[in-house]
Amino acid sequence: MRKVFGCGLLFTLIIILGITSISFARAARNQSQTPDATSLTTDEIEGLEKMREEEKLARDVYKAMEEQWQKKIFSNIVDSEEMHMAAVKMLLDKYGIVDPASPNVGEFSDDEPNKFQTLYDGLVSEGSESLQNALCVGVKIEEMDIADLEDLIAETTNSSIKRVYGNLLAGSKNHLESFQYNLDILGAECH
Repeated sequence: MRKVFGCGLLFTLIIILGITSISFARAARNQSQTPDATSLTTDEIEGLEKMREEEKLARDVYKAMEEQWQKKIFSNIVDSEEMHMAAVKMLLDKYGIVDPASPNVGEFSDDEPNKFQTLYDGLVSEGSESLQNALCVGVKIEEMDIADLEDLIAETTNSSIKRVYGNLLAGSKNHLESFQYNLDILGAECH
């Protein structure tokens, strides 16, 4: 009886070691197959860089509007935009793409064709004129995000990118509805 138990234990140990070896081999193979930017098209890389900056633009403008107007809609959406930024950053990291976003709030590259610094300065100025304008700035940003995300989704076949962009798109549509709802409460609309 003791020998059978000993053989069973040895057999179990051999199976565990075998499974562990296979798991380590798979992990090593997957690590050596980690995707990099060369597995993406130039358009996909530029799209990720643009969306990182665009999500930062939204967050930074909404931070400025929240400070100015002290309205919960802005602070709530700031939190959401930070999650959007983090999702795009994970893709940048996954593919070894340098993060174009400045760590400083309200600071952007003004490279063509996006001109994010110019856009940020103009939107903050416009939103500082009135609460209605601030909400309309939110509408503009979310409409821009939606249009850009729809274009980028159509241009990629990469499932990871499509999934993240799809989540960002759903978030932007929710944000747009929130801004429009708040405008309705004011009895206002954007011109």
